[in-house]
Amino acid sequence: MMNNSILDQTFENKNFSEQKLPAREYDDCIFINCNFSDADLSVVTFLECKFDGCNFNNVMIKETSFQEVVFKECKMLGIDFSTCNNFLFSIKLDRCNLEYASFYGFTIKNTVFRDCNLKSADFTETNLTGSVFANCDLAEAVFERTNASKADFRAAKHFSIHPETNTLKKAKFSTRDLAGLLMKYDLDIE
Repeated sequence: MMNNSILDQTFENKNFSEQKLPAREYDDCIFINCNFSDADLSVVTFLECKFDGCNFNNVMIKETSFQEVVFKECKMLGIDFSTCNNFLFSIKLDRCNLEYASFYGFTIKNTVFRDCNLKSADFTETNLTGSVFANCDLAEAVFERTNASKADFRAAKHFSIHPETNTLKKAKFSTRDLAGLLMKYDLDIE
């Protein structure tokens, strides 16, 4: 464990914007309506924490650890998860705005995205094995050389995923959204 661990605390309406948080461990903490926009959270560890209604727009998270972390109704525009610490990385996202987020080359197996806006998100070379996209908008999201094996897209909308350039073994899709898999062929599907 790191020195300066913060355990079981609730932070409400705190403004961390444009600040550098010291490298420390937050364990089982709750953050409600906190502003982290343009903050530097590099090398910070969050264990079993919950973020509710927080703003993470343009936050820096280089080597940041998220283990068993829940984000609910958070603004996360342009966040670059690809720079996070991948060791034991585990998050759940519920009703978050992740427009332009990047997961480039990152492993986010079994991640649950529920009611999230993922427009223009980058999943290039991402390992999404077993992840769930429940009622998520994936308009203009990029899937290139992505491993989406066993991922669940049945309730996702507006996605375009090319089977030739992505691994989709045992991935789940609804029949109404097959156009998202066949878009590049310019077919007229009714």
